[in-house]
Amino acid sequence: MRKLPMQARSQRTIETIFQATAQIVESEGEGALTTNKVAKKAGFSIGTLYQYFPSKEAILLAMIQRERRRVLDGLHAMMKRAADEQREPRAVVRELVHTLVESFGSGPQLKRAMIRLAWRMDHHDNITQALREAAERNAFALSRLKDPALRPPTPEMMFVATRAVMGVIRSASLEDSPLLGTPEFEDELVRLVMGMISA
Repeated sequence: MRKLPMQARSQRTIETIFQATAQIVESEGEGALTTNKVAKKAGFSIGTLYQYFPSKEAILLAMIQRERRRVLDGLHAMMKRAADEQREPRAVVRELVHTLVESFGSGPQLKRAMIRLAWRMDHHDNITQALREAAERNAFALSRLKDPALRPPTPEMMFVATRAVMGVIRSASLEDSPLLGTPEFEDELVRLVMGMISA
């Protein structure tokens, strides 16, 4: 972003640009996306849009970053609550898997178009950093569950578990698999994780 939205009005402008971008991608496809179309749909001049974003790619990458941050923060809060309440591990893993599938894979067909675009566009370094952060936070939460049926989390275990789950979700999303969003798909991911973390 060229300009950080410090005031409420600037934040509303950014939000309107994001909404217009998503609507265009979802209704017309990625190929139809231009900064002129975004500005027109958002009700701004192209100059106003360029104050914040130099290109359509910059808009999309900012949207991806914001959504990933929202999901990671939500997952962190969920895992902290689970540890505080000493919830049963399988239920925690199921909620975690469901949230990841909903956020990074499934949902209505229109939302899936934006998710696929995000997977194709996002930079490897950004994804790697998000996976590292998720692995560290989840390892900490798992260690706090104090369940004798669980192995103590190790860096190796968390690396393999996070990459396995997110790799499957990414592949299913990019393939537009009909398995996404089905209970059976999530069941298999839960089995995968439980197999890795069980003593």
